[in-house]
Amino acid sequence: MATKKKDGKKKSGKPLIIVESPAKARTIKKYLGSDYMIEASVGHVRDLPAGAAEIPAKLKKEKWARLGIDIDNGFVPIYVVPSNKREQLSKLKKLVKEASEIYLATDEDREGESISWHLREVLSPKVEVKRLVFHEITKPAILAALDNPRSINDDLVEAQETRRLVDRLYGYLVSPLLWKKVRPKLSAGRVQSVAVRLICEREEDRIRFVRADHWDLQGSFQAEVGKPFEAKLITVGDQKVAIGKDFDPDTGKLKDADPKPLHLDKNAAHDLLKKLQGKDACVEKVEQKPFRERPAAPFTTSTLQQEAGRKLGFTAQRTMRASQRLYENGYITYMRTDSTTLSQEAVGAARSLIETAFGREFLPGEPRLYATKVKNAQEAHEAIRPAGSSFVDYQKLGADMKGDECKIYELIYKRTVASQMKDATGQRTTLHLRIDDACFRASGKTIEFHGFRKAYVEEKDDRASSQSDEERLLPPVEKDDLVKTVSLEADSHTTQPPARLTEASLVRELEARGIGRPSTYASIIETIQQRQYVFKKGSALVPTFTAMAVVKLLDQHLPHLVDYGFTARMENDLDEISNGRQKRLDYLRSFYSGNGQPGLKDEVSKAEGDADARTICTRSIGEGHGGEAVAVRVGRYGPYLQCGESRAQLPTELPPDELTLERALTILEDAGRFPRELGTDPQTDLTVYVNHGRFGHYFQLGTIEDLKEKPKMASLLDGMDPETITLDEALAVLSLPRELGTRATSGDDEEASGEESIFALNGRYGPYIKAGKETRSIPADKSPLTITLAEALALLAQPKAHGRRGRVAKVLKELGKHPDSGEEIRILDGRYGPYTTDGSTNASVPKGEKVDDITLERALELIEARAARGPARKKKAAKKKAAKKKGSKSTKKKAAKKKSSKSTKKKAAKKKSGDGKA
Repeated sequence: MATKKKDGKKKSGKPLIIVESPAKARTIKKYLGSDYMIEASVGHVRDLPAGAAEIPAKLKKEKWARLGIDIDNGFVPIYVVPSNKREQLSKLKKLVKEASEIYLATDEDREGESISWHLREVLSPKVEVKRLVFHEITKPAILAALDNPRSINDDLVEAQETRRLVDRLYGYLVSPLLWKKVRPKLSAGRVQSVAVRLICEREEDRIRFVRADHWDLQGSFQAEVGKPFEAKLITVGDQKVAIGKDFDPDTGKLKDADPKPLHLDKNAAHDLLKKLQGKDACVEKVEQKPFRERPAAPFTTSTLQQEAGRKLGFTAQRTMRASQRLYENGYITYMRTDSTTLSQEAVGAARSLIETAFGREFLPGEPRLYATKVKNAQEAHEAIRPAGSSFVDYQKLGADMKGDECKIYELIYKRTVASQMKDATGQRTTLHLRIDDACFRASGKTIEFHGFRKAYVEEKDDRASSQSDEERLLPPVEKDDLVKTVSLEADSHTTQPPARLTEASLVRELEARGIGRPSTYASIIETIQQRQYVFKKGSALVPTFTAMAVVKLLDQHLPHLVDYGFTARMENDLDEISNGRQKRLDYLRSFYSGNGQPGLKDEVSKAEGDADARTICTRSIGEGHGGEAVAVRVGRYGPYLQCGESRAQLPTELPPDELTLERALTILEDAGRFPRELGTDPQTDLTVYVNHGRFGHYFQLGTIEDLKEKPKMASLLDGMDPETITLDEALAVLSLPRELGTRATSGDDEEASGEESIFALNGRYGPYIKAGKETRSIPADKSPLTITLAEALALLAQPKAHGRRGRVAKVLKELGKHPDSGEEIRILDGRYGPYTTDGSTNASVPKGEKVDDITLERALELIEARAARGPARKKKAAKKKAAKKKGSKSTKKKAAKKKSSKSTKKKAAKKKSGDGKA
């Protein structure tokens, strides 16, 4: 195969197709065979510098270098190749030299267009470069794309670059403001900060909420035919009985209304119950209305994330990961889309399937059309659906598709099919029953033709709404019929605060307000959890006090940056750039420098001078017993309570709406008992304390003032009561590590043979024994203070189990197998409470969640979130490794042999093991 080069000369070789992911490359290779070279870029090949080390040396002295954007000369970005992409880029460059032509087949959205542009720029091919676009990875789609290549769309690239630069300017200018006014290592983001604001505002609603109690009556009735049915009291006399929505959420009092509803309290409800007890009811009114229910539109990115959250309990990130694998393996169309449109091919496949699987009576006369919200070319122009002209049955996916992929594909398959089926129809029936002057109402629903419901029913955020969709039959009665009152009961109700946002409802809110793009929601939700702005309680997203301080700062001093309208308008501006109707440079200048009003640079500078850190980081809770203010303050190490001179650290994951004044005073009172002096250490003459910190109670030997350095600390052992602990017990724990004796070692060379000391220690994850590099947890029925050498040797002789130091934890619950790895997912009883594990990643069960309520899906969600945060304290370990690199291997061996004596080993073991600081 030969083609013309740019200079007109022919070049032999194969065409090279470049995609983003190896999985996508493998799928395409199955269809095209050996006629093409197919390689992955593995995502982006260039980006703005991630840190100072990546900034080119010749630019480091520029005042704008930290931003990675030349703000003085047309907002020209510095693009660098990250170190982890250089090897793959070298591979691509070699293939480019051999290629007869280049096809850039990255995804069909702005980001994909940008990746193609970067590839062309950095590879500098001397042969023709073409852009391939397809929305599904099937053989017909790939061949059609090869027959109809296009050039790179510069407007899409400009829009994506504008978004990237705006996000960099926002983050790099606003984040330092948060470091100065709130605490270090925080971040701000154009969509991220608005998402946090939404979550915080819902929490503020819950904090302001005042509960109200109200009562009503619930009755069970029996007609001459049919089953008993339930009815609820709605009026007494001509007065409507008050329900939850009639109460003001900020005061707990009835709202002003005309006429005012009847507020039944406990006494009034029971008085009415006595009056009506034993009397039959008369049918006062029978209402029947036909209903018609339309199927939901095919999935967009947003609706798929929402539905997978509701039906499967999946996080947005988990949903997108499974969808990505389905797309790359050719099972679904492109999964980043705003469109609800189906192609003619898809409609034909769905209608054929409906006729075969359900019957002609379920097939509408004409294909169903759904209006799309797409305004630009950023996202794909077709909904998410099964790929191809005939859909692969969800029960027959390939063996390469695991549990998550199968579940997501089933959702997509059923939703697509249902979207082309007939409406469901039926009757809604309402009965009004009267006993004296009290009126009860019963509602029922009968489905006469199930239509699309045979294939799929959409889940609702509100469980009550979902239950109302269920079919409920009422008996065939007529006006003036008498029905028997089987029972009457007085029911108490308490108004509930507005529900916290879940991932699904947050995605819905963001999309409804036009904030960000659905394709970015998953990463945004993950980011705000990693930054500890938000944590999960069940499926609810709960803001931290740090998040509330950040929102307060932005809302008071940079309000337009978290204004919902501003963020949505920016999306429209980016759309205009992608359509070629607005210029990138004009927008960036206006955003950064202003246009008749202050730009980001001046606004941040003003906020830096105006914002008072103490005010921003203080949240009033109320007044203490002496009239002193009780407040939460966000400090460098997290939130804490303060009342006068009293302080108490707060758990990071304490929901703000649960911190009442009463609870705050209890926490302060408990913390006020510590530190408590236990006595004096006879060897050092230092005072021994028992204290309390963020991680629980601990012993402390001396103070910083005494030692001019950090004092020695050690966590209490299991079973130790900080209220009754003695000085001797404290000194024993502080004296750890404790040498138990030695054991013989053997090996293939002199270095590995000899003796090694065995120590008992108390560490971060509990007591354990250590011999050389081997560790074992000490069982709960033994103590590091009393364990013997023989017992330690017996523990070391046991095979090391999964988990830290091989501690064998009690299994509390078996949940099933991981859908990807096949590993068993369990809940174990850990030293610090129950945790779920897949054998390699452990994730604590959040406080407030019961082990019995944890499902497999919830466990996978916890494990996934923990894995995303990565291992702790990596940096310190890296520094130690770097120090060891000095010297040759022979030098290291000589040094190791010099340390083979028993006394030297003892010192080394003590130095390595630490003292179990709290």
